[in-house]
Amino acid sequence: MEFNSGRVFLFRVPEGEELVTFITKFAEEKGIKAAVVSAIGSLKSPRIGYFDEERGEYKIIKLEGTYELVSLMGNISLKEGGPFAHLHAALGDSEGRLYGGHLFEGEVFVAEVFVQELIGEPLERKPRKNGLSLWDAITRRTPGNLSLQPSP
Repeated sequence: MEFNSGRVFLFRVPEGEELVTFITKFAEEKGIKAAVVSAIGSLKSPRIGYFDEERGEYKIIKLEGTYELVSLMGNISLKEGGPFAHLHAALGDSEGRLYGGHLFEGEVFVAEVFVQELIGEPLERKPRKNGLSLWDAITRRTPGNLSLQPSP
């Protein structure tokens, strides 16, 4: 899909807030339907995970303590009619080890967030056979001709 640039937001999340919830509520309040999100900072007791294809569900990893939010990348799109923040995080511990995956939650110690709104057709996540809610995929119908098609 093709989008135009919309509003740009740069903000600090208050200490103690849950990051994923805060970004989702921010999108709701601002009427954001599609966006690119990035952030840096520090999170307490984050829960990350990865999708286990064989089981068709996420494996959750609970980290104890405070972790440097080395990088957070993700997007906002629509799921069941409302904004959904799909975020992945790289988290560093006090020994310099790095953990990463889908961010389910994390209490903010410090978080500086960048949101670039995208204006265009609604970008909706739909349940798929693999157990994930995904956008429609781009498929190649003929050489050089990409089209957006519903996928299983």
